[in-house]
This record gives sequence, C-alpha cells and structure tokens, in this order.
Amino acid sequence: MAKFALETHDLCVTYKRRRGGPLLAVDNLSISVEPGEIVGFLGPNGAGKSSTLKALMGFVEPSHGKAEIYGLPAGSVQSRALIGYLPEVAMYYPYLTPLETLRLYGKLQGLSGANLEAEIRNRLTQVGIKHAWNRQNRTLSKGMLQRVGIAQALLGEPKLLILDEVTSGLDPIGRRELRDLLLETRDRGCTLFFSSHELAEVEMLCDRILLIDKGNLIEQRDLTTLKAELREFEVVYRGATNLLDLTRDITSKDWETYHAKFRTKSELMEAIARIHRCEGTVVDLIARESTLEDYFVETIGRAA
Repeated sequence: MAKFALETHDLCVTYKRRRGGPLLAVDNLSISVEPGEIVGFLGPNGAGKSSTLKALMGFVEPSHGKAEIYGLPAGSVQSRALIGYLPEVAMYYPYLTPLETLRLYGKLQGLSGANLEAEIRNRLTQVGIKHAWNRQNRTLSKGMLQRVGIAQALLGEPKLLILDEVTSGLDPIGRRELRDLLLETRDRGCTLFFSSHELAEVEMLCDRILLIDKGNLIEQRDLTTLKAELREFEVVYRGATNLLDLTRDITSKDWETYHAKFRTKSELMEAIARIHRCEGTVVDLIARESTLEDYFVETIGRAA
C-alpha cells in the first residue's frame, strides 16, 4: 500500500503565453498528504493552487517532476478512479436536472443500476437539495450548483477528495452542513485535499495546512500546533515581581502598573502565583488568539 494518498516531487507546471516568455505557475513543488488527513492548500490568488490540483488530476502535463495518487501516476485511469474532484468553477449542462447530472457522471465512472440510483438520491439529500433535484440546473443558484458539484465529487465512495474552492457560493448554513459532511467522509476513510479562501473553514476542518506562493511551498504546519502558537496571554499587575525568566515582554506606562505577555497558559499561571507570593495585585487577565488570516497575511508578507 502506498505511503501517501498524494505526493508531488519537484513538480513544475509551465504555460505558454502569446506574448512574453513561458509562465511558471508551479515551481519545483514537493508536497505529500497521508491517507486519512484533511489538508488545506492555501495561497493568494495566482499562487499555483489550481495548477497543482490540475496536475494531480492529469489535466495539465508537468514540465518537470511528477505527481502521484496512492503511488500511481497522476492522470492515469487507475489514479482517477480513486478521486472525487470538484473544480473551482463547476459547469453543468443547464437543461439537465441534478438527478440527471449525477446519473451522467455516475455512468461515466462505470456505475449503474439500482445502486447508482440509490446513491444519487442519497448524495443529493446529503448536500441539502432533495427539494430541487428535478429542477433544471439553469434555474439553480450558484450555491445550489456548488452542492450538486459536491454530490458529484462524492459519487462512488472515492478514496481521495480533491476540491478547489470548495465553499464557493455557499451560505453560512451550507458551509456548516458541508463541514459536517466532509468530516463524516473522512471518518469513513477518505482523504481530503482542498483549496479555500475561507480561512475560518480551513481552521475548523483541517489537520494540516500547506501554504504556497509564486508556485513555491512557503510553509507546512500542523494546525493544532499553529493554533497554540497563535495564542497570547497577558497579566496586568501592580507590585515588584521578577518575571524575566518567564517573559521579556513586560511594559509599564506609569511605573506602577505592569503588562506582561506570555506564549503559554502555564507561564501565565506561574506569573500569577509569583505576583501573589510577592503580595502584588493582579489587575486584569487577558487572553488573545490571532486568526489563521493573521498568520496567512504575515507569512505571505515575509515571503514576498
């Protein structure tokens, strides 16, 4: 069994342009995702996210390097059979209904008969458009079409979901329902790899994030560890207390009241205990948590 659900080795994707030289969209990118992970693929517009996903699907040919799905060459019939895919802009024939759309895609996957019909209805119910599955696609909103796309990606119980801007067009209720559905899908053994600009959703869903810019991998972080690093604690106190072995971030505006900041809760608790032992006074306790958006902006800014 392959060690990774997907991986790339020194992947480069280059596009020809009518004017000027070739455009290098993905530049020697080496990433990997383990089976059962939920990994967010993040980056600013034009960072190379969609090009990477297209290379993993075999829609574009790498100019250098390679991409693999469960050890199989990306784009091969065998690797595509393992993937459920949702593109950034899902276009469906406007005069088909969601039922007919999924029936078409299911048959293209080699599914048929009563099992396919049962799964189609189950998937459309899961994504919340049972009430509209006999309406033509041209009458559906962008969010409803996105739900059709998610149902289509889930057909056939794929081992790997590759989703490009998966929450596009969904309202807050739709995002929550999608989040629950994706977690259920992961619990059944599926691996999820998706790009999104909805960083709050990424923060709630992912085990790990990969951050790219200009086609290069900038950072990859375990999300639990990153969230802990983004927290900050502060105690405001009066009285002479030595906290310099716990933090160097101590300020005072009036030489009577001090503000000390800490990276961990254990450091904060030790500081409070010392203040009390020295007969000082704790005036206030403050806990702050930077967002994934703050991390994203700061990290991309450093890489620019």
